[in-house]
Amino acid sequence: MLGLTALTTGAQTVSNPPPLRSPILTVDEERLFTESRFGKAILAARDADAAGLIAENRKIEADLEAEERALTSQRQKLTKAEFAPLSEAFNAKVEGIRKAQDAKSQELTQRFDDQRRRFSEAAVPVLGQVMAERGALAIVSKRAILIGVANVDITVEAIARLDTALGDGSTTPAQPTPPAPKPNTSP
Repeated sequence: MLGLTALTTGAQTVSNPPPLRSPILTVDEERLFTESRFGKAILAARDADAAGLIAENRKIEADLEAEERALTSQRQKLTKAEFAPLSEAFNAKVEGIRKAQDAKSQELTQRFDDQRRRFSEAAVPVLGQVMAERGALAIVSKRAILIGVANVDITVEAIARLDTALGDGSTTPAQPTPPAPKPNTSP
């Protein structure tokens, strides 16, 4: 029984190694964003905005189709000279609506990009704190690593810290300032 306990304890040590002090740490930036509460809030807002724009576009499309059918039914009753300005006005209206909806779509994309940038900026102090605590010199993207040791990946820890420090991002708490790296004084 004692031998079994020793084996079990040994297995836990191997599967959950202690944080490694390493000059280089890694983070999965996409997971950091998509799995943190702040990132999830940004994604939910983007999805809600996109769904709203899609619903608006469908309504506009249905309205324009009805207007086009009404215009087409008038074609039989009007001369070419009478119908042409109506057709041109409708086409101009459609083009104007298309441009306006494209602008709204671009605005949503810009808003998402701005929020993503806000997230990244808010994450820097938290990541800096982890970096300082681990005695690291840099945090690099996990995607840039071809082969490495698993316990230099701080993604899970960083997500937990971001959730604690930033929550869903609706308020901006005072950011912890990471300690400045000590200068290298060796000759």
